Amino acid sequence: MNSYCVIFPGQGSQNPQMLSSYLGLQIFRETIEEASDFLGYNLCDVVDNEKKINKTEFTQPLILTTSIAIWRVWKEKCNFTPDFGAGHSLGEYSALVANGWMSFADCLELVNLRAQYMEEETSGINSGMAAIIGLNRQEISDLCLKLSNKKELIEAVNFNSPQQTVIGGHLNLIEKSIPKFKDAGAKLIKIIPVSVAAHTSLLEKCNGKLYKILKNKEFYKPNYPVFHNVDGQLKDSESDIIDSLSAQIHNPVEWTKTIENISDRGIKTFIEIGPGNVLSSLNKRINKSLNSISIDNYANIGDALELISNE
Repeated sequence: MNSYCVIFPGQGSQNPQMLSSYLGLQIFRETIEEASDFLGYNLCDVVDNEKKINKTEFTQPLILTTSIAIWRVWKEKCNFTPDFGAGHSLGEYSALVANGWMSFADCLELVNLRAQYMEEETSGINSGMAAIIGLNRQEISDLCLKLSNKKELIEAVNFNSPQQTVIGGHLNLIEKSIPKFKDAGAKLIKIIPVSVAAHTSLLEKCNGKLYKILKNKEFYKPNYPVFHNVDGQLKDSESDIIDSLSAQIHNPVEWTKTIENISDRGIKTFIEIGPGNVLSSLNKRINKSLNSISIDNYANIGDALELISNE
C-alpha cells in the first residue's frame, strides 16, 4: 500500500549542521535563497550565529524553510503521496505547506509574524522551557499547578511521549523547581534552547493576532489531511484549521495522542522531514512497533525510500 505519514519538527531541532547535508542540491539551495530574500537576511548566516540560531524570531523561519527545502527534495525522489501529515508545534505549519493547503510564501510571512508576536508578548519576561523525563503527564501537570503562584507560572505544554513532557513558563521558577520534580521521581530535566515559553498561557493574546492574519490568507485544497496539535485530530474545514492554528500557540501540544491516532488509522511508517531526529526518537517511545526515519541527512533518503517501498 506504500502507506506512510510525514512528520515535521518544531523549535528546538535547530543545529549548526542543519543545512550542510543538502546545500549541494539546487532545489534545496534555491529554497533557502527564496526565504532569505523574503526575510531580508541570509539564513545561512543565522545557522553560523550561536545567538541567533536559538532566538525565536530567527529560529522559526529557519526551521520552516529547512523543512520545506528538504520536503521539496523528498518530492523529487519519492513518487508516493503521504496518507497523512503532522507537525510538532511550528512543524504543523511546515505540514500545511507540504500538503498544499498554504503557500510557502504566505506561511513564511505568517511564521515570521508568529515568532515576532511570541517575542513581543514575552518581552521583559525571562521565560523558557524544559523537558522532563520519568514522570507521567498528570503528575507533572499537578506539580506545575502546585508550584505556580500569582507572579510566576509553569505549565505542562508538550506531551511528547508517555515518559516525556515539556514544561514552560517563567525560567526562574522552572530552574528553582528542578529539585521538586526530581524529588517527585523525574529521571532527567533538561532546559531547552528556546527564547520564549511556547504553548503557555503567557501567549494567549497571540491567538487573536494570528487568527486575523489567517482569515485574510488564501488557502487551497490539500493533497492529504494533517493531524493537529491542539487535540491530535484531523481537521476538514478551513475554519477548523484556522481555529486550531490560532489556538495552538497557547495550548499544549498533544503529540502522543497525535501519533497514536495516526497509528490507529493503520499507519506504521513515519518519515521525519526537517532538521534533527527528535520526532523519530519520540515515536519509538510512543509505540515501539512504528517504523520511523529522519531524512535530516541526505544520506538517509535511500533508506527512507526503501522503507516506503517495503510497505
